[in-house]
Amino acid sequence: MQPEPTAALRHRTVETPAGRLHLVEQGTGPLVLLVHGFPESWYSWRHQLPALAAAGYRAVAIDVRGYGRSSKPAATDAYRLLHLVEDNVAAVRALGEESAVIVGHDWGSSIAATSALLHPGIFRAVGLLSVPYAPPGGPRPTDIFGQIGGPEQEFYVSYFQEPGRAEAEIEPDVRGWLAGFYAALSADTMPAQGEPDPHFVAHGGLLRHRFPAGILPAWLTEHDLDVYAGEFERTGLTGALDRYRNMDRDWEDLAPHRGAPIKQPSLFIGGTLDASTTWMSDAIDAFPATLPALSASYLLEGCGHWIQQERPEEVNRLLTGWLNTLTG
Repeated sequence: MQPEPTAALRHRTVETPAGRLHLVEQGTGPLVLLVHGFPESWYSWRHQLPALAAAGYRAVAIDVRGYGRSSKPAATDAYRLLHLVEDNVAAVRALGEESAVIVGHDWGSSIAATSALLHPGIFRAVGLLSVPYAPPGGPRPTDIFGQIGGPEQEFYVSYFQEPGRAEAEIEPDVRGWLAGFYAALSADTMPAQGEPDPHFVAHGGLLRHRFPAGILPAWLTEHDLDVYAGEFERTGLTGALDRYRNMDRDWEDLAPHRGAPIKQPSLFIGGTLDASTTWMSDAIDAFPATLPALSASYLLEGCGHWIQQERPEEVNRLLTGWLNTLTG
């Protein structure tokens, strides 16, 4: 699929607690704030911006703090969820709005969910893509991740959490690494069942050793890859990876909200071939309690992790259909 035309897109920056937040806007109407994940950018929503605009919404995709043209604070703890939530609040206010529907993918799903949890008066509904909502609580995250890998391999989250380690792997060949990472989690290019899992790194090895080589998934053009690589070659990866390095801080920050449901209208869309939905199937099963106002939950058959890019028409149809059910 060719990229959506971008002539009607409006780029701007707004002020937030971290400094500058870059966003891309299309359309007029009720505000829908779109929050990307790792390792992406506002561009991950290139198929949704025109579709939401055509459906009568003011669609705004942000570069999350540390990505793209947004500010990149030096302190690791500047990337805790509480700060990213405040960026979203600042964006809504800077856009002259009192409230918004917030939609997130991957880490953006967790950021969107936390925004809705902490500011229900501002974020009146929440759409979650790929990563289901799991209320704050449970064991300390690093304790969990440290037990997942075992004696022969390490879970990718633990790998990402060590400052500088993943950067040393990625930054000498950003474009090649991104191509492999995107392919590893895409339905049409992911390793076959029984092959080494790309969510793990062998001790003494690199994560990319388990990526597919020399192939791009159908959703990713050479131009798309150039856009992503160009941003990370300019900014580096530390701001993006620092999100993983704050998970214990998030656990502490959100302790007062342990087990808390999100009570606003909500939507979940995942892929059946995405580890985020299979590993977190218990969280999806718990939606009646954790998302009591859930409008619908969809699992797209044969879809991988990059859901709004792998299946743009289907995601656009589900998103706009849900948005049209909301009032205000």
